[in-house]
Amino acid sequence: MKTVATICARGGSVGVPRKNILPVAGRPLIAHSIEQALSLPEIDAVYVSTDCPEIALVAQQYGARVPFLRPSELATSSAAKIPVIQHLCDWIDTHDGPFDRIVDLDPTSPLRLTEDIVACLNLLESDVDAVITAFESEKNPYFNMVERKADGHIGLVCEQQGGVVARQLAPQVYSMNASIYVWHRHTLSKGLWSGSLRLHTMPRERSIDIDSPLDLKIVEMLLAERISVVRD
Repeated sequence: MKTVATICARGGSVGVPRKNILPVAGRPLIAHSIEQALSLPEIDAVYVSTDCPEIALVAQQYGARVPFLRPSELATSSAAKIPVIQHLCDWIDTHDGPFDRIVDLDPTSPLRLTEDIVACLNLLESDVDAVITAFESEKNPYFNMVERKADGHIGLVCEQQGGVVARQLAPQVYSMNASIYVWHRHTLSKGLWSGSLRLHTMPRERSIDIDSPLDLKIVEMLLAERISVVRD
């Protein structure tokens, strides 16, 4: 079974400029995801889709393939991610031959472990279309998340008859962390919500997605702690 890893790294970033190639724990941010994927025998090749020549150069230096610069219509801040992955996978099919599975790694989520990637691959059985990752949410739409209703008043996002008097009694909900997505090649066209989906739960400390300077500081601190433990 042939498996490719895809990494989507757009050049533009408002919250943290140039974040995909900023140094984090001694290496460019994107390098952490590339090196994780290359270290796994379950993954046969690593491809990066980017619109930025600087990101492309860094990705190639760390062993990823960057077959093209992403078209501008797929590189806007409003462009959806799955069409970007589909665009890259179509190129791989045409130029490097067919493959069976896709594991997409978000470069701004470097705290995942290789064990998380393997767990997601193992969850992708023949009757499963996609696997996502998430953590147990601190907020719950059945208990303490509200929205503005059509009449202008505020109410719970999800209401149950009789209400929920304690968070522990509410249905368990999860926050997607966007760290890992896995599909069969033939189920990628279903996206996420049109097929059967499974979830790999990750702890909060491995689920931080860098979207602000504060996120970056937290990730750097946690990675430094992890490196210190390994050295000790």
